[in-house]
Amino acid sequence: MAENDGQERTEQPTPKRLQEAREKGQVPRSRELSTAATLLAGAGAFLILGEPMMRSLMGLMTGGLTLRREDVFDTTVLAARLAGGLIDGVWLAAPLFLLSIVAALAAAVALGGWSFSTEALSFKPEKLDPVKGLGRVFSWRGVVEMLKGLAKFVVVATVAVLFLQLQGPRFLGLGAEPLMQGLAHTGNLVGWAFLSVSAAMLLVVAVDVPFQLWDHNRQLKMTKQEIKEEFKQTEGSPDVKARQRRIQMQMAQRRMMEEVPKADVVITNPTHYAVALRYDQREMNAPVVVAKGADLLAARIRTLAGENDVPILSAPPLARSLYHTTELGNPIPAGLYRAVAQVLAYVYHLRQGPIYNRDGTTPNLDDLPIPEDLRRD
Repeated sequence: MAENDGQERTEQPTPKRLQEAREKGQVPRSRELSTAATLLAGAGAFLILGEPMMRSLMGLMTGGLTLRREDVFDTTVLAARLAGGLIDGVWLAAPLFLLSIVAALAAAVALGGWSFSTEALSFKPEKLDPVKGLGRVFSWRGVVEMLKGLAKFVVVATVAVLFLQLQGPRFLGLGAEPLMQGLAHTGNLVGWAFLSVSAAMLLVVAVDVPFQLWDHNRQLKMTKQEIKEEFKQTEGSPDVKARQRRIQMQMAQRRMMEEVPKADVVITNPTHYAVALRYDQREMNAPVVVAKGADLLAARIRTLAGENDVPILSAPPLARSLYHTTELGNPIPAGLYRAVAQVLAYVYHLRQGPIYNRDGTTPNLDDLPIPEDLRRD
């Protein structure tokens, strides 16, 4: 089924597409399910209430047809009797009608959920177009509806004929029964006939409900291009998001570089990694990684540290461990306390003594105490 844009709708509808369709009132509905539920509810209610309803109806008719001679010539009395009879009849049938309405609503909600859309209820002039109306009649959907109508007729007629064949003698015997007994049997037979015909509709429902679900999903299927456009609308353009990530990364790096001059020491690999540490005994419980980087970023950290007289020490095992185990802005792991303490002690010694200014050399820091679980090769 090629669409106007040259693409086929092969992709399953997204949650956003389904939600938009629901807001427009486009949800799966099966008229056959609602009809069957209404009929079954009515049949069940009639089986339970059929006998008392028939008795009440007989009493209502008897009371309505029993008139005194003077009442016949009094129009006000006749009008009042008619109004009272109508009200009593409505109350008599109210449980049956109410249960049928509840069943119809429950069936609709069970299949497609509750959906109240002003757009679906709004008047659309194009619905009055006779050409489009004929197109709907002779479309494949019209053919399906015609086949369903034929199926309902065949199923209901078959069940009705079978019921009459099985219960025919009981129907014929009603005329020989006393009035009250005959009314009770009539209500019972009508209820079972109603229930049998209604239950037959379940055969049509078993076919119609899966078809409506499939057809609803087919109508909402999307092309690959529509999926991409929706992704751009909800998640943003990949190019824009990539640009935003680059800007965020640049800002983060800029803030990180601003912390390098405040660091107490920069520990290097010596060229591949660089980690800047800062420790303030009054504010911190442990040294904090204020900057770290690899390759070019590590070179920038070393350059900036050199420009600001921050000591740079080569301790490859410690540099690798700090780089891989500690996030930026976080304190170092407890397992590295001893190793970092030795480095900081050496840095403080350099700042207070003449060695640092004399030749700038540092001892070999490859043998610092680093736990095996924190080592990175």
